[in-house]
Amino acid sequence: MADDPTATPKLPPEPEIVRRRRFPLVWVIPIAASLIGIAMLVQSWRSSGPRVSIEFDNAQGLIAGKTHVSYKDVVIGTVSAVSLSKDRSGVVATVDFSRDARDLLKDDTRFWIVRPQIGAAGISGIETLLSGVYIALDPGSTGSAQSRYKAMVDAPMVTRGSAGTRFLLKAADIGSLYVGAPIYFHHLKTGRLISYQMNPDRSLDVRIFIDAPYDRFVHPTTRFWNASGVDLSLSAAGLKVETQALATIVAGGIAFEDPPAVEVTPAAAADSTFYLMGDRTSAMADPDGPPLRMRMRFDSPLRGLAIGAPVEFYGVSLGNVLKVAVDFDPPTQKFSLLVDVVTYPHRLGSVLAKFPAHDEEDAKIATFIGSLVHAGLRAQARSGSLLTGQLYIALDFVKSPPAATFDTSARPLLIPTAPGSVDKLQNDVGDFVAKLDRLPLDSIGKRLDQDVGELGTTLQFLNTKTLPGLSDTLADSRKVLQGAGGALDPDASLQLNLNDLLRELTQSARSIRVLTDMLSAHPESLIRGRRAAPVQKRATQPTAGASTGPSSGSE
Repeated sequence: MADDPTATPKLPPEPEIVRRRRFPLVWVIPIAASLIGIAMLVQSWRSSGPRVSIEFDNAQGLIAGKTHVSYKDVVIGTVSAVSLSKDRSGVVATVDFSRDARDLLKDDTRFWIVRPQIGAAGISGIETLLSGVYIALDPGSTGSAQSRYKAMVDAPMVTRGSAGTRFLLKAADIGSLYVGAPIYFHHLKTGRLISYQMNPDRSLDVRIFIDAPYDRFVHPTTRFWNASGVDLSLSAAGLKVETQALATIVAGGIAFEDPPAVEVTPAAAADSTFYLMGDRTSAMADPDGPPLRMRMRFDSPLRGLAIGAPVEFYGVSLGNVLKVAVDFDPPTQKFSLLVDVVTYPHRLGSVLAKFPAHDEEDAKIATFIGSLVHAGLRAQARSGSLLTGQLYIALDFVKSPPAATFDTSARPLLIPTAPGSVDKLQNDVGDFVAKLDRLPLDSIGKRLDQDVGELGTTLQFLNTKTLPGLSDTLADSRKVLQGAGGALDPDASLQLNLNDLLRELTQSARSIRVLTDMLSAHPESLIRGRRAAPVQKRATQPTAGASTGPSSGSE
């Protein structure tokens, strides 16, 4: 198409001017600070742990911002606030934990306050005297973390992760034992009592914890006993005093050991059940076996027979007295005493094994006792102590006992009785009193008064007559002795005459000795007389200068 000359020409579009906006530098610093703050918040959120509320009985020692929560001496949290609980029964401490503590918080996590304490178990928490109290934590193992926990009043005896084994002890009486009481093995402290509770049957369940490696010394045959106080025993060897440690005398404790001559068995499993005996002697004794109740009827009073008195057979304790009651028999109009006892026949050991077997153990024991009764077995009340007057029941054989019936099917078994030492003593005392009554005490008293009067008269005569004359006689004897002493003086005439007499006697004895010697040599002198002694010629003495030898010249 041709161009139209009359058309208005089109002008080119005007160029668009784009202006660039420059970012103000003044906003750089606020934005950077905001980014740093956000990063710090994120880092703080990632590094912080949960916030937990812990309820305590009281806030003693808890200070917000200062009291810490420690686990193995490492601080894992801090108390941020302390307030009263809604029901005003306790206090609530708000604790901010670190991130590392997340795995420690479970459903069964336990908390308690560590304070300085002094008790029977010793001194604990003494380090808090300088650093202040703190909250201790025992980590849980099951469940998830909770937002609120109830703290324990006291520290647990065993924390999770402790090396050792728990066991259960059945006891009739806990004695002086307490939570935390020590447990000894060969006088070494090996564990502690962690809890106890009473059952509906009034028995006690005592839970203990034995530390490793001592827990491997607990076997199914191990015996436990209450080692509180001092165990005194008097035997032929003398007085024996036994105790585990000085602390057990005041505070108490438990000891365990295997009985002698028992084969070693594997270690007992955790939570195994044992019986806690009252002393070591009872613990080490052979098992008692099932109890057997017996009854005795005594015709005479038994003052001094108490509940718990022993029942012995040949010096072996078979049981104890359970009950003493008075009985009355209307036909005979007489009173008697019924004594119920509990015995343990298995304490006889191998004696029962020698008796023929029976279908039932109880019937076997009853038949065995019946054979002993027919052989003369009787129950007697005997004196156990002359000082205290305590009695005990003795099962012994009596010579020529009266016939007695014994029913093996009766329960309890009725054991026939015989007079014992107490009855014999009473009879002897009665006979002695009767003999005293028959004595003529009045006439004996009058005669005694007469004899005492005569004795007084005799003593008076001795004092007034005999003793003064005896004094004069002693004075005369003293004078005679003094005269005899003067006669024995060396210068006295008697002494000189005695000396001359002794010399004459000596000369006479010498002459008699010469005579006897001469007669021994010449017995004929008794007939012929004594010979005259021969005259001996004297040798001529040479003159002076004369030669005594042969002449040197001729004659």
